Amino acid sequence: MDGELNESGVALVLTLARYFKRWSLWSKDIIFLITGDSKAGPQAWVDAYHDAHSAPSVASLPLKSGALQGVVVVDNALNHRFESLHIMYDGINGQLPNLDLFNTAVAIASGQMGIGVSLQRMWKHGDSYKERLQTMLRGMVSQGLGHASGPHSSFIPYHIDAITLQAVGEGWQDEMAMGRCVESTFRSLNNLLEHFHQSFFFYLLMQANRFVSIGTYLPSAMLVTVNFTIMAIALWVQSGRPPTPKVASPDSKRTEAEVEVVKHRGLVALVPKETFAIVERQLFLPLTFVISLHFLGVIPLYIFNNSSQAALPANMLLFALSNLLLPILIASALSRSTPPTAQQRLLIKSFSLLLLGMFLSALATLNFSLAFLIGVLSAPLSFLGPLPSPSSTQDTRAKQNSAYWLPSSALLHLLSPPAVLFGCCWFWEVGVGDVLVEAAFGWKVWGMWTQVVVWCVWWPAWLVGAVFVSPSWW
Repeated sequence: MDGELNESGVALVLTLARYFKRWSLWSKDIIFLITGDSKAGPQAWVDAYHDAHSAPSVASLPLKSGALQGVVVVDNALNHRFESLHIMYDGINGQLPNLDLFNTAVAIASGQMGIGVSLQRMWKHGDSYKERLQTMLRGMVSQGLGHASGPHSSFIPYHIDAITLQAVGEGWQDEMAMGRCVESTFRSLNNLLEHFHQSFFFYLLMQANRFVSIGTYLPSAMLVTVNFTIMAIALWVQSGRPPTPKVASPDSKRTEAEVEVVKHRGLVALVPKETFAIVERQLFLPLTFVISLHFLGVIPLYIFNNSSQAALPANMLLFALSNLLLPILIASALSRSTPPTAQQRLLIKSFSLLLLGMFLSALATLNFSLAFLIGVLSAPLSFLGPLPSPSSTQDTRAKQNSAYWLPSSALLHLLSPPAVLFGCCWFWEVGVGDVLVEAAFGWKVWGMWTQVVVWCVWWPAWLVGAVFVSPSWW
């Protein structure tokens, strides 16, 4: 892992294989897997084990055992004694192993062997509030990216609980201590009569001995995503209201408005009949526009998953620059060809927010972190841009939006997917090309679908919001 040879780890695995072979207490088969690549190797093996591999590139396995109970990956690339064990548990697409396997490894390492345990690259954890929060946020970012954090990640999509034990630091612990941790973990797995199922599969770890369960954190994601649905319903109701009658000038002749007597609980009121009028909604243009922009996300999805490694950074830069002008061009083309009415504008935004809320609500049950992060970044879509009234005139709308479109458009462009990507790469000092290569590799090898959520859910919703605040729209 990390471009370093796992020499000590391979030597330890071979030693454990010879050691385990002498015992007759094992009730299960033990498979020792050594691959030349820590990313593609385990994925190819587990695919072939379950007959889910592609025949031309991956050969079938001549010998198989039963259902896999658990996987423990040994990573020790150090040529000296280590200080603590770094446990990696994140799986592909935000999937996690059963918490009992993680707790077993922690109890054996820290409780029996006296070896320190760290996670999410928090090498020194003082169990303070700040460090717990930092560990949890790091875990959410790693889970939201959906990439493989280690060789163990390839097994989790097949409902196989897996973790990676990585030796870190420089201390007084040797290979014997790490071997005893692995051997004790294998003994614990050997005593299982069935798969881990009693503990949590959805959790956020704050420290090796502290976690947040799904019942505590899931409502926060639902509260973020439900605002899109509530705003979509409000816009739908507003689009069905009849136009407000124009205020008559003093010189014009007054005409008597038709009223209707309304009685409720002994109270009588005269209400204009226009209030009860039913306005027909024109749905064809809003539905076509929103669906077309969502299908437009297939273009960047294909480009960034099929471009060469050398062309990926240039393609992303070109796409980011074109993304600045795309909302203005779409708004200008639509206004000239088929100018939408004020009601259709409300319906376009309503359908876009409705789809966004629906997708993120479903995603929150599968990958909470990804749904929460995208929901927070997309929250301004519900509020930015003046909401036009079907009764307002074109001149009034133009005056109202002239002072708002520039800051609204600037804020939306700062929260666009390309801008967020460049900002995160700058903050973590990671190359944009490296991130895109990792994403393309995950798409083709791991089956990672984070790109689908970004380009087919988040980016179309952002594009609708950017078009909505574009000056060419009004």
